[in-house]
Amino acid sequence: MNKLLVAIFDNEAAADAGLQALRHLHAAGDITLYGTGVVVKDATGRVSVRAPHESELVGTATGLAVGSLIGLLGGPVGVALGAVTGTVLGAVRDFWASGVGLDFIEDAEHNLQPGKVALVAELEEERVAPIDAALEGLGGRVSRRSRSGVAQAQFEHDMASLKSEIRELKAEAGAARGDLKTRLQAHLAQLNLQLDTLVHAAGLQVDHLKEEADAKAESLQQQWTESSAEVQRTIEERMHRVKGGYHSRGLQLAQAWNLAKEALTP
Repeated sequence: MNKLLVAIFDNEAAADAGLQALRHLHAAGDITLYGTGVVVKDATGRVSVRAPHESELVGTATGLAVGSLIGLLGGPVGVALGAVTGTVLGAVRDFWASGVGLDFIEDAEHNLQPGKVALVAELEEERVAPIDAALEGLGGRVSRRSRSGVAQAQFEHDMASLKSEIRELKAEAGAARGDLKTRLQAHLAQLNLQLDTLVHAAGLQVDHLKEEADAKAESLQQQWTESSAEVQRTIEERMHRVKGGYHSRGLQLAQAWNLAKEALTP
């Protein structure tokens, strides 16, 4: 199952050991590691992302989910969702790309206390025991969440709410006169801009899903090529599950995209 994992360590050395443990599990076929990142919070609370060493570049082609989660860990969630990239659209894109709920992001941000280091990873795993044994044995506090359509569900909710508010405001503005009508029309213009932003974000997400699926297929194929015959059978089964999951998500996103386009139809 495709998951995002956050492991909190007391120092960088322990986080490095945790990263190497994930790489060993990847080599053994116990997991497929797509992308990793190490986030350091110093004693003053300043957050920085450590640049990976060349030997750590596993899954960097599919690191958007990790990068998005790291971006959202850069500050309080309420701030991050509004300004992580400087625009609402960027925040929506990061939230979608991470594919996990706000409660998981909040917990991870809360656990990354000053002086702590977070190892962030996107991976496929069928059993939690191998990772838990490896990382907890190194002093890591492990949390994980399956990536899902939670952000897509939020998008559909926001889309429906905006369309409903726009309809009500149109009716009110149509019956208003003078300064009130002008103010209502200005408010309506703002709502339409928000709607356009959501639709644009939906289009980006459709494109991203295809790119992500292609990159992950390539990562799995590379892992299969580098594995023994026994491990290859495990990876082949994982490939089938990953392909089925992306097919299902693709259908759901296509439906959301059609709803989004219809929302802009006069």
